[in-house]
Amino acid sequence: MMKKLGYVLAVALCVMAVATLVAAQAQFGTAAEAKAMLEKAVAAVKADKPKALAMFAKGEGGFKDRDLYPFCGGPDGNFTAHPTLTGKSLKELNDKAGKALGAEMYKVAQEGKVSEVSYMWPRPGQTEPVQKVSYVTKVGDQICAVGYYK
Repeated sequence: MMKKLGYVLAVALCVMAVATLVAAQAQFGTAAEAKAMLEKAVAAVKADKPKALAMFAKGEGGFKDRDLYPFCGGPDGNFTAHPTLTGKSLKELNDKAGKALGAEMYKVAQEGKVSEVSYMWPRPGQTEPVQKVSYVTKVGDQICAVGYYK
C-alpha cells in the first residue's frame, strides 16, 4: 500500500512540475511568435502607416501579446512607435551593458529582409537585464522590430 501511495505521489509531483514549466513558458513570447508579429506589423505599416504606428504604441489590434510588441523608428532616429519610448531616440539607445543596439538596428535593417539584433534588456516589470533578440526590418522610411527574451 505504501509503495503504491509513493508511486502516486511521485507521478503527481511530475505532473505538477511539467504544468509549472509549461505555464512559465506560456507567459513569455517565443521567437516564432515575435517573427510572426513583425510580419503582421510590416503588413499594417504598408497598409496604413499612421494607423499602424498608433496601434503599436497603444498595444491595440493584436500588437501586444505578453512581452511581445512591435516598435519602430523613423528617419530622424527617434521612436515613432513604442509602448513607453515614443519620441525618444532609438538610434542612440544602448542596452544595459553599453551596446549601441539602436545604431545596430538602423545599420542592419533592410527592406524585405529580417535581421537579428541581440542585446541585454530587462523583462517588463523587472530590473535585471537578460538576453533579448529583436527581429528587425525596414518598411519604407521606418525601422521596425519585435523582440523576444531568451
